[in-house]
Order: sequence, then structure tokens, then C-alpha cells
Amino acid sequence: MKFLSKYRRHKLATPLLLFFALFGIGLTFSVASATEAPKAVDAQSKSTLIEEGQQIFLKGCSSCHGLNSEGGAVAPSLIGVGAASVDFQVATGRMPMQDMSQQAMRKAPVYNEEEVAALAAYVASLAPGPRAYTNEEITWERDGNTAEGGELFRNNCAMCHNFAGQGGALTQGKYAPTVMGVEPKHIYEALITGPQAMPVFSDKIITPEEKLSIIKWIKAAESEPNLGGAALGRVGPVTEGLLVWTFGLGLLIGIAVWLTAKAR
Repeated sequence: MKFLSKYRRHKLATPLLLFFALFGIGLTFSVASATEAPKAVDAQSKSTLIEEGQQIFLKGCSSCHGLNSEGGAVAPSLIGVGAASVDFQVATGRMPMQDMSQQAMRKAPVYNEEEVAALAAYVASLAPGPRAYTNEEITWERDGNTAEGGELFRNNCAMCHNFAGQGGALTQGKYAPTVMGVEPKHIYEALITGPQAMPVFSDKIITPEEKLSIIKWIKAAESEPNLGGAALGRVGPVTEGLLVWTFGLGLLIGIAVWLTAKAR
């Protein structure tokens, strides 16, 4: 204490204290700025992505969905559908489509991954909704259960997509598409958004873990070899029997007609 008392009245004491105080403030500000910088960059990047998505939307989607995504006579509103719905519909090539009176079919996508992400970001900015996923997030190989997934699929999905996931006919000319060859993230997004005639399976109805099990069963069915030859939709002996009966009976009728003509 005597040592400090000796030098605290020194003429350089005040400038030195001021220097250390300013140094401490500057250091603290630098650390705080370094911590907040990524957030500012992320916000700016997100804003740019949304603006890019808006421009894509105005050029390719607004003619049906409205300039403000409010919907129109031929297309629904996109307010609140979330990024997941956009990612599913656009990345699978279902949207955009020329004839809105027809069921949207899976085809080659019009937009690339970056453009799809921008569109999804723009629609997500309009109102809260289910977020989009990546295939890396859908850890079905690690967390899914094939047996449980098969049971869940048969109880919740087979009546439309058929018990083997090959797809099936619905009413009024609609159909449930095959789930074979679909990316895991798109299966998950379809479950949480309910595209077209499909119901929405919220996390209260089918938990995220159960969704992963369904995906694991679908992927197992995908890789299962067909040892019996032509699959015929894998709908069982009825289809196979009908095919044999039709072609077999047709062949017998043809032979009978040929023999009759030959006898004359």
C-alpha cells in the first residue's frame, strides 16, 4: 500500500491509468465485435437469399400464386406453408407446372439447389411454417427401425401407396405416387407438409423417430431384390394371376381360332 501511495501522485499516474482504461475498453469492444460479427454476416446473407428468392418467385411463381403469395383461382396461398413444402414441391420437379388442373408429377427440377434454397427462404420469411431438411439431418440409417417402420407404413400409408410402396390409384383420377427412389429428406418433408391429397402427419401423430423408421423401411424395400421376375407393382398373387389368366386364355383362344381356320 505504501508503494502505491508513493506513486499515485506521480505526474504520469493519471495518463497511465487513462491508457490502461482505454486499452481495456478497446479490447472488450474487439472481443464483443468478433462474437457478434458472424451473426451480422448470417443476417445479411439470409436477407440476400430472401431477396434472390423473391425475384425467382416473381418471375416463375407469381402468375399462379399471386404477387404476394396470396394465392389465386388456380393455385393456393403459400403463406405459412414453410420452407419444407417449397423444398419438396420444387426440388422434386412438381413445381412449377403448366397445367394446375392436373396432379403434379415428379420430374426433373427446373431450379438448381441454390435457387430452391432461395425460394424456400423467401416463402419461409412470409410466415412461420415447417422448415426444410437436408439428407444429412435425416439419420434414418442410425436411428430408424425397419420392423417398426414397416408396421407404421402398413398402418398409415399402404392404403394409398400400396403395401410395397409402389403407389396406387385414388379417386377422381388422382393417384398416390411410388415412394421408391425418393430422397430421405423429401419423404420426411412430405410427411410433415401433406402435399396434395396426402394428410399431414404431425409429430404428435407420427414422432420424428417413427418417421425415420418409415424411411428406413422404404429404403430397405427399395434395395430388396425381386426374385420372382417381373414385380407387377408387387401387389400380390391377384395381379399375377390376372396376368397369367388374361395372356393364357388369350393364347388358348388364339390357338383355337388358328386351328379352326386351318381346318377349313
